Amino acid sequence: MTTFNDREQGFEKKFALDEELKFKAESRRNKAVAEWAGAKLGLTGDALEAYIKDVRKADLAEKGDDDVFRKVKADFAAKGIAVDDAEIRTIMASALAKAVTDLESAKG
Repeated sequence: MTTFNDREQGFEKKFALDEELKFKAESRRNKAVAEWAGAKLGLTGDALEAYIKDVRKADLAEKGDDDVFRKVKADFAAKGIAVDDAEIRTIMASALAKAVTDLESAKG
């Protein structure tokens, strides 16, 4: 029974670490996306920092990435800035890939 319990605890620890990595990577992605969008929106300084916080909060609205996508898309639309959906999704994907790479290289 001990071997089974040890295995179960090992899986639980790995799951917790994977979830932590996912959370950190998504948070970094959201910051990078907000910085990119903020630059297009003409935000700097405190306004940019506030926007980064708003984008990170938007990610907590629902499961998945669509909440961040919709926020950024709506912010562009509100300012009359035309940005293709594919461009936003591409920025989000590349920012997430970079965040994961950065976190993994920092571990090792």
